Amino acid sequence: MVIRVPRFVSRRVAGIVGVVFLAGACSATSPSTSPSTLSAGLPSAAPGRTLRIVAGENFWGSIVSQLAGQKGDVTSVLTDPGADPHNFESSATNARAFADADYVVLNGAGYDAWGNKLLDANPNPKRKVLTIADLLGKKEGDNPHFWYQPDYVAQAVDRVTADLKNMDAGDAAYFDAQRAALNAAFAPQRARLDAIKSHFSGTPVASTESIFVYLGDYLGLRVVSPTDFMNAIAEGNDPPAPSVARFHDLLTNKEAKVLVYNRQTSTEVTTNLQNLARGNGIGVVGVTETVVPPGTSFQAWFGAELLDLQNALNATVTGGG
Repeated sequence: MVIRVPRFVSRRVAGIVGVVFLAGACSATSPSTSPSTLSAGLPSAAPGRTLRIVAGENFWGSIVSQLAGQKGDVTSVLTDPGADPHNFESSATNARAFADADYVVLNGAGYDAWGNKLLDANPNPKRKVLTIADLLGKKEGDNPHFWYQPDYVAQAVDRVTADLKNMDAGDAAYFDAQRAALNAAFAPQRARLDAIKSHFSGTPVASTESIFVYLGDYLGLRVVSPTDFMNAIAEGNDPPAPSVARFHDLLTNKEAKVLVYNRQTSTEVTTNLQNLARGNGIGVVGVTETVVPPGTSFQAWFGAELLDLQNALNATVTGGG
């Protein structure tokens, strides 16, 4: 079975929720942390069956894998860093994984509608499904890049932990320990988020599409790129000519200090903008829609992107660019 993913309509959504994403002491590095590392020195899981878990994307898959630890066998469907997630084509292997899963985690809001089709085509009354968009009260047409909003990630982590405990009550203490260990592993990212917000809040930045909007808002940065341009690129359409002209002007006039672009959906238009930004001394930062490289922990991948952003801001703003 082949299922094509429709492009979504991205909108700027400023979500403010009172949930703490990261906790712990400051650190200057972002270590990769595997589920086995998190489990070291923690309560052992009770003997019994392992939960079969499927995540639509590997950013959620990494988090779920670390929370489930020894009690979960996690398969992430979208893992290819060279692919455009919006043009994903499912397979019979994916269908079998969904059919056999005890637990499925999808992003929702139209981002992975193929997953809903696989669920419908492979009914399983015992299977539990978590759709992050539903958890957050979001719908198709809203900005679906929830994993770039730290508060939303925290809500997802709490719900996954609760779901795992509900499905395997005998290992509740183990899952609580995994949750605490994951919070500790997120400490360097919390520190870097706070540092960027403290030093660069209010700084104007541009983004070629809406993937960066949640994080930019969280950090207090001002995303000044034209909304209609970002939406068109996110939908796979040509941006309106006036929005392209406006984008060129803001980079030529250095109205943005950093340009953020999506490495996985670059086009001729966005590549030209990157070149224009570099030519005008504006920092350029690439982000991705999958954890890169595959197998890296969510926190190590996210931490590396934060470091790139922080370095670009330091060079352009503090360095007088």
